[in-house]
Amino acid sequence: MKKSIKSLLAVALLGLMGGAQAQDAYPSKVITMLIPFAAGGPTDTVGRLVAQSMSKDLGQQVIVENLGGAGGTLAAGKAAKSPADGYTIFLHHIGHSTAPSLYRKLSYKPVEDFEPIGLVTDVPMTIVARGDFPAKTVAEMIAYVKANKEKVTYANAGLGSASHLCGMLFQSALGADLTTVPYKGTGPAMNDLLGGQVDLMCDQTTNTTSQIKGGKIKAYAVTTTERVKSLPDLPTLAASGLKDFHVGVWHGLYAPKGTPKPVIDRLTKSLQLALKDPTVVARFAELGTEPVTQAQATPDALGKHLKAEIAKWQPIIAKAGQFAD
Repeated sequence: MKKSIKSLLAVALLGLMGGAQAQDAYPSKVITMLIPFAAGGPTDTVGRLVAQSMSKDLGQQVIVENLGGAGGTLAAGKAAKSPADGYTIFLHHIGHSTAPSLYRKLSYKPVEDFEPIGLVTDVPMTIVARGDFPAKTVAEMIAYVKANKEKVTYANAGLGSASHLCGMLFQSALGADLTTVPYKGTGPAMNDLLGGQVDLMCDQTTNTTSQIKGGKIKAYAVTTTERVKSLPDLPTLAASGLKDFHVGVWHGLYAPKGTPKPVIDRLTKSLQLALKDPTVVARFAELGTEPVTQAQATPDALGKHLKAEIAKWQPIIAKAGQFAD
C-alpha cells in the first residue's frame, strides 16, 4: 500500500516537472497571429511588423493569418475558441471594444474570453478622398459634402471597422448621411479610392501616409487633437470646424482565456522588446504612429483600456442606431 502511494506521488511529481519543463520550453513551435482584416490594411501592417520582431526574440516564427469579415468578429470568435496554449494570439484594434454594441449576437465575449497581453500602438486617422475630388481644402470638402450628400460615397472596411466608426462620427458631426460602401478590409477600400470608384474614406495613417505623400489621394485633415508629425501640413478636424472631433485607433494583443500566466508573461516581454525594436519604431514613424509606452504594453493596461473603451462607445453607437445581427 505504501509502495503504491509512493509510486503515485512519484508519477505526479514527474508530471509536474514535465509541465514545468514544457512551460519553460515555450515556444517550441510556430505561433499564429490572427488578424481580423484583409492583408494590406493598416491593422495587418502593424501586426506583421510586430510579428516579425517577436519572431526574432521568441526563436520561433510568428506567422500572420488574415481572417476578414463581420468587422473582425469572425477572427475574434476563432481566436476565442483556439487552444489556450500560447500558439494562437490575436491582434485587434478599437473594434474589439465596439463589437458588443454593434452586434446583437456575438460568439464570444471580448473581455471574458481573452487574456490581454498588451497595448501596441494608437494610430491617428485621416480624412482622405480620391485624387480628383473637387474640394481643395478641408473647409471646401465639408461644404461640398453637405451640399452633395446624396451623391457622395464613403468607403469603409465593413461594420465595426475603424474606418466605419470614424465615418459614423464624421457623418454625425456633419449632419449628413452619405452613401456608404463597405468592403472586406481597408486594403480593398483603398484600392477603389485610388481607382476613383469611391469619393471619401477615413483611414489610419498606417494605410494612408505613403499614398498621401505620393500624391495619389487627397488628404484634408487628421482626427487627433494635435497635428501628426509625419503629416504636419494636415490640420485637425477639430480646428477645422468640427469641434471636439477626436478618434484614434488603438491596437491590442490578446490570447485565448486560460492561457497560462508564464506564457502570457513571455509574450508580453516579447511584445515590449518588439516595441523598442529600432526597425519597428522607425517603420511606425513612417506610417504616422508610434509604439505605446512599456507601461501600456502590459496585460493590466490593456485590460483596463478595453473595459473603458467598451463603456465609452456603447452610448455613441446606440445613439447612431447602427447594429448588426
